[in-house]
Amino acid sequence: MAKQRRFIPFTSLLLLLILILSACGGQQPSGTQPTGGNGMIANLDAAGFGGGDNPQVNYNPFSPNALINGPSYLYEPLMVENTYSCQVQPWLATNYKWQDPETLIFTLRDGVKWSDGQPFGSDDVVFTMNMMQKYPALDTNGIMSSLSTITKLGTNQVVLKFKVPSVPIFERILNQAIVSKHTWEKVSNPVTFTDPTPVVTGPFTVQSFNQEELVLQRNPNYWQADNVKVEHITFHKTPPNQVEELKLAQGAYDWNAMFVPSVQQTYVDRDPKHNHYWFPAGGEISLGMNLTKAPFNDVAFRHAMAYAINRQEISQKAEFSYVQPASQTGLSVPGQANFIPSDIPNMGIFPFDQQKALDILTQAGYTKNASGKIQGKDGKPIKITFLVQNGWTDWIQASQVIQSNLNALGFTVDVQTPAPDIIESRRKAADYDMLFSVHGGSCNMYENYNYLNSRVDPSVNYIHFKNPAVDKLLDDLQQALTSDQQKTAVAQLAEYSYQNFPDVPLWYGANWFEFSTKRAVGWPDATNPYAKPGDSLLIITHLRQSPG
Repeated sequence: MAKQRRFIPFTSLLLLLILILSACGGQQPSGTQPTGGNGMIANLDAAGFGGGDNPQVNYNPFSPNALINGPSYLYEPLMVENTYSCQVQPWLATNYKWQDPETLIFTLRDGVKWSDGQPFGSDDVVFTMNMMQKYPALDTNGIMSSLSTITKLGTNQVVLKFKVPSVPIFERILNQAIVSKHTWEKVSNPVTFTDPTPVVTGPFTVQSFNQEELVLQRNPNYWQADNVKVEHITFHKTPPNQVEELKLAQGAYDWNAMFVPSVQQTYVDRDPKHNHYWFPAGGEISLGMNLTKAPFNDVAFRHAMAYAINRQEISQKAEFSYVQPASQTGLSVPGQANFIPSDIPNMGIFPFDQQKALDILTQAGYTKNASGKIQGKDGKPIKITFLVQNGWTDWIQASQVIQSNLNALGFTVDVQTPAPDIIESRRKAADYDMLFSVHGGSCNMYENYNYLNSRVDPSVNYIHFKNPAVDKLLDDLQQALTSDQQKTAVAQLAEYSYQNFPDVPLWYGANWFEFSTKRAVGWPDATNPYAKPGDSLLIITHLRQSPG
């Protein structure tokens, strides 16, 4: 059976919670039962840690083989971002300012200590960045190609000077873990260093590890320890996927992040009071048309496509009704709706209206022949080849809905399913009619819209789009220093996308998230989207003991 393609999988750990009250805040070994409580959560059991099939002790946040990657429960970034609404929140730094497009200043938080009691400060930030410059393999976020220098300014500020305007890589900087100078300056090779006893600023430190279990314990020196109510996190080696699905269905997990068919029946209905899920929007899966040839290079034709396709039917038949119709603006809504100009209705989401589509085509000079087939402006019936990756079953099912919709309108659509690498080579060569393209979904607005950049290669410019005016809008966004300036630039790009249909967004990929309120409350959801499922630092500082 072909494998279901799952969109925007949660890149953090597949978490479960077995949450127990702690005895007077004391730390209990994994699996023990406390006898009393003071509002603390004794243990959070989790499935999955890094390190591959043969995991070894490795807490180096720069290492691809780390048991816990990047900024998270151990090492922290300067600031964190609610990646649902794209709001930046102070963390190790309390403030930032772009002095100009090449100069970024962070103000650091006073009173932060490393887990060994040593003070955190500007020397640690400068050391981390300089170490990454010296050892390019550590630069997993792609910052150093732009960074020129980093220096201290006074006692609590650091100044990053870039070689070129670098506002668009701000989110990458935010995702950079900071390590301690007094520990790492003694390391001869930080690339191969496994960091066996990590000294961290994060909410947890390492208690123990074997190849089946990793245990983290609450960091008593954490700068906001009062907001962390979990005493232990125990990560277990992830079993096969079918076993994971069974364990979720049986109620073993209190926090998970996985694709499950029929989640309502297999999970929620087993405990409707406590079991919940929330699949917030990720990137857009769009109808990408070859803009180098007719009729796809006609704005009116693409406008008609926005009305011609039944997005709800795609959700129901191809995506288990888990996903929502996508906005023509190129933004993920409702989380990013505050970037959308007020004159755009319904957050830029087009309804299914085939009569409206036909009216647009007719007004643009397209006609129907005696057989009811839509003809191009050259008088020939329009035949469309739709390329979809072989084995990507949900995309194939979605393409069949599109095929049915467009055939009913009067087109002739041929769905073909070659291997993914063949589609990629044909896409780059502009040897196609229609295919699916994916973009957006992040808080880096420049990268979200960079697929419209005429000056980048086809690996980024999926649809061979060319428009100097849009290139100028991207340049304006690249130079935007404040959130207001960024919103102005993004609004213009959103307006352009809504009016000109460079491609036609259809649905959003899902961020998987299942959670139980039996033992813990404070989870993000659609009514309180203070974080996306992957924003682990925000989530862990919001969890509280369940009242029952």
